[in-house]
Amino acid sequence: MNSQPKPVSNFEFISLMALLMSLLALAIDSVLPALSQLGSDLQVAEGNDIQLVLSSIFFGMAFGLIFYGPISDSFGRKKTIYLGVGVFILGDLISLFAVDFNMMIIGRVIQGFGAAACRVVSLAMIRDKFEGPEMGRVMSLIVMFFIIVPAIAPSIGQGILWIGDWRAIFAFVFVVSLLSIVWLHFRQEETLIVEKRLPFTITVILHGIKETLSNKTSRNYMLASGFIFGSFIGYLSSSQQLLQVHYQLGEQFALYFGVLALAVGLSSFANSKLVMRYKMVNLCLVSLTGLLTFSGMFFAYCLLITGEPALLVLMMYLSATFFCFGILFGNLNALAVQPLGHIAGVATSVISSIQTLISVFIGGYIGYLYNGSVMPLTIGFLICALLSIILVLRAKQKGKLNAA
Repeated sequence: MNSQPKPVSNFEFISLMALLMSLLALAIDSVLPALSQLGSDLQVAEGNDIQLVLSSIFFGMAFGLIFYGPISDSFGRKKTIYLGVGVFILGDLISLFAVDFNMMIIGRVIQGFGAAACRVVSLAMIRDKFEGPEMGRVMSLIVMFFIIVPAIAPSIGQGILWIGDWRAIFAFVFVVSLLSIVWLHFRQEETLIVEKRLPFTITVILHGIKETLSNKTSRNYMLASGFIFGSFIGYLSSSQQLLQVHYQLGEQFALYFGVLALAVGLSSFANSKLVMRYKMVNLCLVSLTGLLTFSGMFFAYCLLITGEPALLVLMMYLSATFFCFGILFGNLNALAVQPLGHIAGVATSVISSIQTLISVFIGGYIGYLYNGSVMPLTIGFLICALLSIILVLRAKQKGKLNAA
């Protein structure tokens, strides 16, 4: 008797993948309103050091990403996600019971290492089921569902703080993690059949890594994605200090953060329609040009005015840039993985790992430069957009040469 669950609808598949991929966002964004309280309880001396609670989870994820793809190619997608979420829960519990800042950071790194499985294996499962423009459409829909979590997570965290402290937020993440695994186990079938699985050997893994890195088209898209995600991590790292503290939003911070997150969701939904009519690479170039233009204009505006820009002006700028992000996130990842569908697990691991490492250092540096103004973030967006345009143009040219 076949014990596999029956195939689920595309809607349920997209919802489940979005939930698994959003565990990382939940672990990050729900904690944002509690950073000041957490920093006080764990006696964090330097204000910018509290950003490590956010950036350290990406650091752990960068190393986990290279680990789970080959395992999923050999032993199946579902078992690998079980392993990753188990590690994620372990890190969450360490953070929950942390007695000092070092223990908190260790827990967050472990959380990131575990969450990597959700990121890389979910992408591999999507690649198992879809390809081409349809894959881009599904990725955009998943990002749209996924973005609901960062939109509401700060509000959830703020609500939990009304009845508990920051440790209760980690307890909530623990419960959601368990529920996601139950859903996966009972409702989702394995997407990688036994006949297509690769032997788990160092030779096979190294061959997959070599093939991924030697593909110039994928490599350029991977680097561009790293720069763009890095600028976004720079925003995540400094958003609480910038919006909640500097602009004195207080408990309204969750609302403003959610509005910006919804801008990403709106553009992801628009992209799910546009990608069926236009090439993904052209959509990326238009979005990158928009990001570069908006950031250049806002940078010039900040130089011309006296003092900081008004909150409304800042929100208009960030909403416009986040709309560009929503188109870029799904398309750049899909473009990077597309030429390597026959080794989707290893390729996704390598691409995601390097992309995340780049983004951690870029985002961490942008966040560390925070000085009570919007300028470091604006300059970060501007430079990352410019570099990404160059890389995408190179990737597009490589793609034409390969097709010739």
